[in-house]
Amino acid sequence: MGDTGSSLMPFRPPQHLPAGYQTAHARKRAHDRERGTTAQRGYGSRWQREARRYLQQHPTCACEECRGLIVPRPAQVVDHVIAHKGDPALFWNPANWQAMAKLCHDRKTVREDGGLGHPTPPTLAEKGT
Repeated sequence: MGDTGSSLMPFRPPQHLPAGYQTAHARKRAHDRERGTTAQRGYGSRWQREARRYLQQHPTCACEECRGLIVPRPAQVVDHVIAHKGDPALFWNPANWQAMAKLCHDRKTVREDGGLGHPTPPTLAEKGT
């Protein structure tokens, strides 16, 4: 007997989304386009060299959680304790750097910056409560 077409995959029905709706993936793409390359944001070869040197001197994660561990996680990235927001003095000040595990740094970034271009949730003080 011939193929009756039963091997075809079912199609996905169309989604009806509100005007202007963007998926998380589309929001991330738009955010990445707007923020420029890593080199444009100051993370070029000089930063890579300085970060590598800093991590050699500070091999373990300095986050609060890791400081409480018997064996802290190995540091993989250099974090700016206070967000530099383009200020070169703050960006290049080693006193404003801390070594962190990537996992811990990603958590800090989401908590402080909202992650994926999302705004951070307002604090209680900002809400007026």
